[in-house]
Amino acid sequence: MRILGIDPGYAILGYGIIDVRGNRFTVVDYGAITTDASMSMPDRLQTLYDGLTELIYKYEPQEASIEELFFNNNAKTAILVGEARGVAVLACAKGNLKISEYTPLQIKQALVGYGRADKKQVQYMVKTMLNLDAVPKPDDTADALAAAICHAHSAGRRDIMKGRQF
Repeated sequence: MRILGIDPGYAILGYGIIDVRGNRFTVVDYGAITTDASMSMPDRLQTLYDGLTELIYKYEPQEASIEELFFNNNAKTAILVGEARGVAVLACAKGNLKISEYTPLQIKQALVGYGRADKKQVQYMVKTMLNLDAVPKPDDTADALAAAICHAHSAGRRDIMKGRQF
């Protein structure tokens, strides 16, 4: 199974694509789609959509794992990131990907075993589980790979419960 993990943002949208076979993960690609602060919001959203559409076309993932939003106080930022997240969901839906969503707590639980783990612990587990030489940068990229790994663990449990094997 090929999974596209997404950490939504309007300035930086992290993505990570992994292949999953049994309990083995192979990195296909990862990085970030970035937009410049001088761009209008519609242009930024178009850039994100086009970038994700290109990745979906190029790598042909079957499923997408998108991190749900978590915000403390800034409503304006929450709305803007929500718009970027909506564009990500639309690009995945138009690409016929099965979409799953996970909270940051669920992702941390899946990777570290503790839902309140800090960012460095999650990044270390991404590096270790994917056998990478270094923690992926920017942080949004590591978060996207973490979302993909979380989904792989969840999908594996779903398939075992259905009596299927990878």
